[in-house]
Amino acid sequence: MTRRVVFNQKGGVGKTTLLCNLAAIAAARGKRTLVIDLDAQCNASQYLLSSADRQADAGSADFFDSILSRSRRSGGLEDFITPSPFENLSVMAAHPDLEELRVKLEAKHKIYKLKQSLERLDGFDCVFIDTPPALNFYSQSALIAADRCLIPFDCDDFARQALYSLFDNIHEIQDDHNPDLVIDGIVVNQFQARAKLPARMLEELGAEGHPLIETRITSSVKVRESHDASVPLIHYAPQHKVTQQLVALYERLD
Repeated sequence: MTRRVVFNQKGGVGKTTLLCNLAAIAAARGKRTLVIDLDAQCNASQYLLSSADRQADAGSADFFDSILSRSRRSGGLEDFITPSPFENLSVMAAHPDLEELRVKLEAKHKIYKLKQSLERLDGFDCVFIDTPPALNFYSQSALIAADRCLIPFDCDDFARQALYSLFDNIHEIQDDHNPDLVIDGIVVNQFQARAKLPARMLEELGAEGHPLIETRITSSVKVRESHDASVPLIHYAPQHKVTQQLVALYERLD
């Protein structure tokens, strides 16, 4: 079972959109796919569950609450998973309560619980973990639990500066907690091919030895339409250019 986290400490880089669409492509190709939403903003959960007006009976907040022994629910991860409207795709939905739980979880040193629970989970071929845009308990738990890490990047100077500290933090996780974590590389999201700055920045990053993925994901109004419809692009606009870029990225990673 492949466990991939899509992570960047900087917000606004399209992390959740990228993750949900890669997961939807995996599911559309017959892989039993689970998305774990660890972000209290709940964007991945809304994207994948709202089109059928599905309400999760339990999710990631309930899972972590059970770890703290404050909930009667104390089963494995499968007890906190909701099927999505899309075949082969399930979600462990987020809830705003995650933010309140975070401080308690950090104090109780529960950083390995997600990894341990995923190791006992059956019935899935791949797992995608969505995290908050910060290095906190949830993103660290995801990096410890994952075996692959994909880094979205949006080609501005703030994102570039954040990239250096991001790699430092990932390498620290590898050294201290998860030596098996492999960095897939940096994928450029919301790419503007005609702009000079992104091309120059990518050339410089490549010269510095950063692992750039050749497949680029461009900007399109179809992405926003897909969000509004709560339908991933592989189902909403399967022949669209951005969808095909995402398929190419999935095939490169698979």
